[in-house]
Amino acid sequence: MKLAVVGGGSTYTPELIDGFARLRDELPVTEIALIDPDLKRLEVVSGMARRMLAHAGHPARVLATSSVEEGVAGARAVLFQLRVGGQAARDVDETLPLRCGCVGQETTGAGGLAKALRTVPIVLDIAEKVRTHAPDAWIVDFTNPVGIVTRALLDAGHRAIGLCNVAIGFQRRFAEALGVPPSRISLGHVGLNHLTWERAVYLDGEDVLPALLAEHAESLADDLALRPALLRRLGVVPSYYLRYFYDHDAVVEEQRAKPSRAAEVAAMETRLLEMYADPSVVEKPALLGERGGAYYSEAAVALIASLLGDRPGTHVVNVRNHGTLPFLADEAVIEVPAAVSGTGAAPLPVPPVEPLYAGLIAHVSAYETLALEAARLGGADRVRDALLAHPLIGQDATAEELTGLLLEANRAYLPWTVR
Repeated sequence: MKLAVVGGGSTYTPELIDGFARLRDELPVTEIALIDPDLKRLEVVSGMARRMLAHAGHPARVLATSSVEEGVAGARAVLFQLRVGGQAARDVDETLPLRCGCVGQETTGAGGLAKALRTVPIVLDIAEKVRTHAPDAWIVDFTNPVGIVTRALLDAGHRAIGLCNVAIGFQRRFAEALGVPPSRISLGHVGLNHLTWERAVYLDGEDVLPALLAEHAESLADDLALRPALLRRLGVVPSYYLRYFYDHDAVVEEQRAKPSRAAEVAAMETRLLEMYADPSVVEKPALLGERGGAYYSEAAVALIASLLGDRPGTHVVNVRNHGTLPFLADEAVIEVPAAVSGTGAAPLPVPPVEPLYAGLIAHVSAYETLALEAARLGGADRVRDALLAHPLIGQDATAEELTGLLLEANRAYLPWTVR
């Protein structure tokens, strides 16, 4: 079984390789193709991958290539984990919106739109090559903004499904708090990518969220940088991305007072690549746990095993709505538990969503529709409309100013801005 990873030179990749090595019984991989245009990084990361597999006694071959065609040929699944513009572009996404009093984040708000504008055309181009050279392969998208990118792939007719590590992170966090194995925990997870709430936590099928909040509200709220009183009043656990909505102004003040997350990650990546280049390093470094993407490998391995037909199961993924949330269009992409098998993913029924959450979901979903139009078709007016529709922006003068700033900062990645 061959798998391909687009963006294989990422410092995330050893996390993925570690999962392939540990979970070999779930996913018997024989070849892993790492694809990346940065040959220097690719050489370092692929060398690390080979050492990790050898150390674990895993027989898989590692192919390192800058050719998408060569890398995906014959693959049964292709993982997308690319970052157009690298950490330098991310730094702009996180700092530029602050000039307009808006939160600076790489997937949420204006920064998320900028990333979508850069990313969607590249992803669609790569996906066409997958269609040609691996027509039966599943595309598993981990590239942010996952909801928008996944919808772009689905709209273009690709066999694609979106994956995020937020749900599996909560599953592991709740299991730890309850002192039980994660396999006994399932979630009432609902929303859009990076806009989700846990409305139930099932332990062996019984909802224990009320007891969990009664005993652990303080520590959970501390993890999310929210007030415990909010969690108790809502009776749900929001994802940490909800802080950008629930405490927007405080977040902006904090972001203005410290270096961007991109700057921190860039420094971390430099150290990680130095470690990966050391021939004595044969296991993923502890530092990688600070990079983000925790449990990414477990989620990816389990999902791919289900998609390839060997282990059908329930996974929290990004899929078409198809009436699951009746207040959204069928073609919208939502993030919910789904039954996954070799035929694809079917969202499971979701209890009616309270207006407090449904309103925000509908608002952001409308923005995502406009963001995708802007990313696919270009045009300053489409960008301005998407910004105006976003609940974290929503003011005409701010949207106009941000449009100019974003387009100027991303001109190198947006051919349609050049006249």
